[in-house]
Amino acid sequence: MFGASQPDGTREEGRFVEGSIVRIAMKNFLTYDFSEVYPGPHLNMIVGANGTGKSSIVCAICLGLAGKTAILSRGDKVGLYVKRGCHKGSIEIELYKSGGNVVINREIHVENNQSLWMLNRRHCNQKTVEEEVKALCIQVSNLCQFLPQEKVGEFAKMSKIELLEATEKSVGPPEMYEYHCELKNFRNKERELENVVKEKASFLEKAKQRNERNKHDVNRYYEKKRHLDVIEMLEKKKPWVEYETTRKEAESVKRELNETKNHLTTLKQAQLPMVEKIQEIDNQLKPMEAQIKEKTAAIKDASLKCKQKQDQLDRKNKEIDDIKQTLTLKQTEEEDHQKRISNTKRTIEDLKAELAKVGDKPDVTPQINDVNVKLRHIQEERAKIEGEKADLRREKDNLVAESRMLEKKLNDMNNMMNAKEEKLRGRHRDTYTAIQWLRQNRHQFIGNVHEPMMLVINMRDHHSAKYVETHIPFHDLRAFVFQRKDDMEKFMTEIRDKMNLRVNSICAPEESWSRRSPSRNIESLRRFGFFNYLREMFDAPEEVMSYLCQQYRVHDVPVGNDQTKAMIKTVIEEPYLKVFYTTEERYTVKKSFYSKNISTSNSAVHASQYLTITVDAEAKRQLEQQLKACQTRLRDIDERMKVLQKEGTAMDRRENELLTEKKRLFELKGKKRQLEQKISTKQDSLMQMEQNPIDLKMIVEDTKEKIAAVNHQKVSVVAAFVTQMKLRAKLTMDKVYLALEMAGLTAEKTKLEHDCREGASELKSTDQKCRQLDQKRRQLTEQCKGLLKRAKSICRMQSDTSETLPEDLRNAFSKLPNTLEEIDVMLNEERSRAECFTGLSESVVDEYNRREQEIKHLEKELEDKSNALNAYRQNISEAKERWLNPLKQLVEQINGKFSDFFRSMQCAGEVDLHSENEEEYDKYGIRIRVKFHSSTQLHELTAYHQSGGERSVSTMLYLMSLQELNRCPFRVVDEINQGMDPVNERRVFDIVVRTACKETTSQYFFITPKLLQNLEYADEMTVLCVHNGPYMLPPYQWNEKSFTRHCLQRKARA
Repeated sequence: MFGASQPDGTREEGRFVEGSIVRIAMKNFLTYDFSEVYPGPHLNMIVGANGTGKSSIVCAICLGLAGKTAILSRGDKVGLYVKRGCHKGSIEIELYKSGGNVVINREIHVENNQSLWMLNRRHCNQKTVEEEVKALCIQVSNLCQFLPQEKVGEFAKMSKIELLEATEKSVGPPEMYEYHCELKNFRNKERELENVVKEKASFLEKAKQRNERNKHDVNRYYEKKRHLDVIEMLEKKKPWVEYETTRKEAESVKRELNETKNHLTTLKQAQLPMVEKIQEIDNQLKPMEAQIKEKTAAIKDASLKCKQKQDQLDRKNKEIDDIKQTLTLKQTEEEDHQKRISNTKRTIEDLKAELAKVGDKPDVTPQINDVNVKLRHIQEERAKIEGEKADLRREKDNLVAESRMLEKKLNDMNNMMNAKEEKLRGRHRDTYTAIQWLRQNRHQFIGNVHEPMMLVINMRDHHSAKYVETHIPFHDLRAFVFQRKDDMEKFMTEIRDKMNLRVNSICAPEESWSRRSPSRNIESLRRFGFFNYLREMFDAPEEVMSYLCQQYRVHDVPVGNDQTKAMIKTVIEEPYLKVFYTTEERYTVKKSFYSKNISTSNSAVHASQYLTITVDAEAKRQLEQQLKACQTRLRDIDERMKVLQKEGTAMDRRENELLTEKKRLFELKGKKRQLEQKISTKQDSLMQMEQNPIDLKMIVEDTKEKIAAVNHQKVSVVAAFVTQMKLRAKLTMDKVYLALEMAGLTAEKTKLEHDCREGASELKSTDQKCRQLDQKRRQLTEQCKGLLKRAKSICRMQSDTSETLPEDLRNAFSKLPNTLEEIDVMLNEERSRAECFTGLSESVVDEYNRREQEIKHLEKELEDKSNALNAYRQNISEAKERWLNPLKQLVEQINGKFSDFFRSMQCAGEVDLHSENEEEYDKYGIRIRVKFHSSTQLHELTAYHQSGGERSVSTMLYLMSLQELNRCPFRVVDEINQGMDPVNERRVFDIVVRTACKETTSQYFFITPKLLQNLEYADEMTVLCVHNGPYMLPPYQWNEKSFTRHCLQRKARA
């Protein structure tokens, strides 16, 4: 495949600007075997059908000028740009330069994905080429200069800040962007210095405030020290006063101890006679106590025996009471027996009288039979009702179980839908908010409105989700689908304009595509490993499927397996296969309309994130219908059960009435027989009662004999009881006599002990006092030694020296109080005064002096930093003037051109320099605002607010506004007119021709697959027609004059 454009012999190289492209040569590059292109110095229209190789020229410009593959968004490896089947390819670009053109050659090797570079026929590295390109002001990474087909949509996505930087680099003076960067750096350093100055000033102020406070603390420190000296001297004198006080107290205790010892000896001699008399009485009392114990034991034994005899008498009395009670019961029983006989006789007489009355009534047997027939009929009807109720209950239980199962399945499906919504909420909250609004306002729309595709698409097999997600971009997966365009406009007005939410929406095609047949039957592709088309892998609503078939041709994209990957070279030769999938890759095949040669690109199939959660919409609908049918049948069953319940209640009421009637008839029929039976029974009972009388007389005689026998036994018990009572009385008197004698001796002993105790108490207290005084004397002696040692230690005296104080201490002590109370009072007073000076130490004075030096040092540092800050502010002011004034002029120029272009199209547009804070230089940006309809306001150009065609027009006109400013040597715009309507496309084309063909403008490449008819062209234009096919001539055989001559001859013959 060959394509070429011969250079025009009339072209003037002097019309090229520095860095313009003079020649492009491609060998084994994408669709070209070999081709040379000679662009003109102004507008270059590269025209050709899709697949002929127009964008290949754009790729050659980018990669030949050391651009990154990411700029093109076609493949991440440079080896992918070599023509399929070749091991290497090359690009050669010749750039105009007044001192001699620059020729850059890049040779690309597929095997190791490396490139060899040559600059002016000499080998070099990529960095050398990048420096040369930069020196010529070429920036292929700048969308304002180089806008490939895949990046057209990204221009509108650029932020204001990014657009400003791209514009500065593209059309601003070389130093403008440097000034901007310098200004941002100055501003950052200014912030740092401002923070440093604030910190230094704050620290200095705090240091001065602390030292001012410390000055007062220093004075207080010295006052506190005077109080501490007084406290030290008081603490030295206090142990000497304590020692002297304790020594005097010890001498006093020693004298008192001697006096107490003498008094103790006198008391001991007076106590001796009374002690001997008490001992004599104790010897007399011991035998008496033994006798009293013996008498007490004997009295206890006699009392026990008396109690036993008393118990025997009580039992005999109880036995007599029981015999009398038995007689009373027999008498009562006989009275009851006579009463029953009398009552039975009266009852028999009453029954005989009633029997005589009943004998004359008719027979009720026919009435009873009639009631029985009616009861059997009611029982049969009840059985039918109960049978029907049992059937209904079983059916209801089955329906309830089925409803629960259906509800569980529906809940599971709803939980899966909620999981998909949560994923969407985490990725794009605006779309989630719009879904909530739609669910509440769906009634506002006429046609069908579907939630984002990712929620309504249901995969038939979740393993296939990765192919669908790879094929459909995320911005469409989160798009709302509308059946009617007016519904979509109403929705976008509410969501985008009023709620300011960034969402996507699409309108389904008017003619349905959802059931269109693929170009080839899948059976014919199975030999390559293809097993299905994308459309057959998922379910979606009619409008969604129709849009996907029209936009992404999911009905014509086959999916294969590893066999497809193994046969890939054969597969790409198959006709009608433009896009297809293997297990892990996506392949795109482009075929030339002329040569039929093929170019392919492939990319990895990424794991699915959203569509793996599948919910079968048809199954869900069927489940909902089944659940609704179950609920309807349950309501019918409940209604029928209520009717049957009412019928059963009526039957129960009728049955109760018949049973009552039957009972009454039976009672009437059986009353005579019952009366005869009752009379017979009562007569038998009366006969039996009369045959069994009770003999009360015999019972009374038997009772008297039993009582006499018991009384005889009581006599012997009473005799024994009296004997024991006498014995107990005698023993008690003996015990009383002994007790009286013992009481006399005890009284005498008590008096002696009382007298002795009074003397003993005094003796004991005196003895105790002696021991206490002796112990106190030893303690005071030891305390004196300790106090003396402590006093010497505090005063730093040797322990073996005498008790005499040094002269200086005696003089100091003479000025202080002489008693402990006075010393403690004065000590507490001085300590209280010293404690008022809290937080003071000897380091306060040192700290005060040290901080005075530090304050002087800080004042010097603050002065230096303030001077530096003022210098930076002066630099910023100068840099701002150097940068901002030219920038404003540049933006005004761009705005003038941009506004004129839009005005010529009966639209409105403006470009301004936008900044929320003039001092934040990194926040400056260029804002583009456009208006395409007279009824709307100017809106900022974004990737979401305007339509695709409006964004393309705005982008193109902005680039044309930069064209005449002419700092970059060339601009490239690839197929930007694809989304424009014919009217806007014609207007934009006229603007491009007028602007790019001026003498003062730089080179311009405009790539398009088609042109409108009757466009106006300029002589300065260069039209490069790209053709390919098997009959194309090599570049060196191409003759433009011969081609023109042949065309004219053919036209003349026609």
